[in-house]
Amino acid sequence: MKQPVHVDPNLYAMVLENIDRGVVVMNQAGVVTLVNPSGEDFLGISQRHCLGRDVREFFQGQETILYLIRVALQEGRTISDDEGLLLQRPSQRPLPISIYAAPIFSKRGGQEGAVLIIRDLTRVQELERSLRRADRLSMLGTLAAGLAHEIKNPLGGVKGAAQLLSMELPEGSELREYTQVMVREVERINSIIEELMDLANPRPAEMAEVNLVKVLNDIILLQQEAARGKHISFSLAADPSLPPILGDESLLTRLFLNLVKNAGEAIEEEGWVRVEARVSADLHINSPGGGRPWPMAIIRISDNGSGIPQEELDRIFTPYFTTKIGGSGLGLAICQKIIEDHRGLLNISSNPGEGTIVTVSLPFRH
Repeated sequence: MKQPVHVDPNLYAMVLENIDRGVVVMNQAGVVTLVNPSGEDFLGISQRHCLGRDVREFFQGQETILYLIRVALQEGRTISDDEGLLLQRPSQRPLPISIYAAPIFSKRGGQEGAVLIIRDLTRVQELERSLRRADRLSMLGTLAAGLAHEIKNPLGGVKGAAQLLSMELPEGSELREYTQVMVREVERINSIIEELMDLANPRPAEMAEVNLVKVLNDIILLQQEAARGKHISFSLAADPSLPPILGDESLLTRLFLNLVKNAGEAIEEEGWVRVEARVSADLHINSPGGGRPWPMAIIRISDNGSGIPQEELDRIFTPYFTTKIGGSGLGLAICQKIIEDHRGLLNISSNPGEGTIVTVSLPFRH
């Protein structure tokens, strides 16, 4: 039986204050009459400085957003742009968003203004990129299974023949150098194939509680020692209250070692690599079965190295694409696979000449 419920007038205010969508309300003249906390973040200005001003001031030069406002106010129609806009903000990077604009009508039917609802699409786009990379890795796995069988057997024959030939040649023969090159190159090709197989058919993750702070601290000490003699500083800033995470310690160590090592290698002469670890205050992931969402650990690895050009940033997760001399081009693809196995997210942003920021988000699974 349906029970009568008294609606607390303060409930509406509490909802507006706690949702992660930006809400901007304006009267029929376009003057802002209400902004919730998320809306303040999107506009980059406090409600006190926002109220009473024309909403169009905050979107100057952004014609699509101004068009949505105009349609909602002047034509009284609901309109949205879900394809993704870039919100230009002072002193901050453009933010990918979607906007919903709707007229506000009184009980008598007259229009009294409009409301903008703004949604941050950053995480959505990160997830879409992760899914695209996962599709590429899935296709690669199918290819790898056939290639490995077809290539490894002939490689073994070539290596064996080169070793036998080397044994037949007299000591000091210059031809021995060629056989040694053959063996060395066969071993290099074999290691690439093994990396490919590891990417296509990795061992199952062995989940247990992992102390991320200890893992990261050990990696920082290792890289600091490896960079001895270079002018590179490695530092770790970790939240001491960061709880253990459920994961495979060996795979997570491989993941963060690869990322921190990449950051150090991006610095040509002198610079720094900083690692931060904390619990996200606003990011969660839904748990299977509809249980409570899992909180996320955020690990950010930043450097002031040479940075990555945009045309390369779009390709760095493509297997065998590398800008390193002697690199296999599988390192980041393997990192992506490890993160997917832990139901996490990976995002990389970079500016040439300024450095790179790698952000790993991992859920605290139960």
